[in-house]
Amino acid sequence: MIKFISAEEALPLRNGVLREGKLTPNEMRYPTDNAAGSFHLGYYIKGELVSIVSFHPQSYKQFKGDGYQMRGVATVEKYRSQGVGTRLLNFAIVHLLGQKANYIWCNGRKNALKFYQNAGFEIVSPEFDLPPAGPHNVLLLKIR
Repeated sequence: MIKFISAEEALPLRNGVLREGKLTPNEMRYPTDNAAGSFHLGYYIKGELVSIVSFHPQSYKQFKGDGYQMRGVATVEKYRSQGVGTRLLNFAIVHLLGQKANYIWCNGRKNALKFYQNAGFEIVSPEFDLPPAGPHNVLLLKIR
């Protein structure tokens, strides 16, 4: 089941999956978590939050129209490669179409490029390092 959740509800999973639990949940807050237009989604299986993603309105460089940055994509290991993240993304796309968004972009980890490319994202930047998470690329998904 997919639900809109608060940033607060996303913090433990963000920390556990994206930083291997090495930070406090509070250290995993994004400055845009509570900005106007921001939203967070959670995927629940048998009442357990197993996957999350956050979005906030943010255009990316030369791309025209209204963009949203996707951040904090995290899925509990035992549920990866089962379509959970794809279902969250598809839900978000429908929601963002209703918000008149034109595209979604993200800084995607190198080890997750297959997920993004399978979802239709295209790589629009050279690889860069984003400490402490490591190698990333900027990815773009046109939705309108």
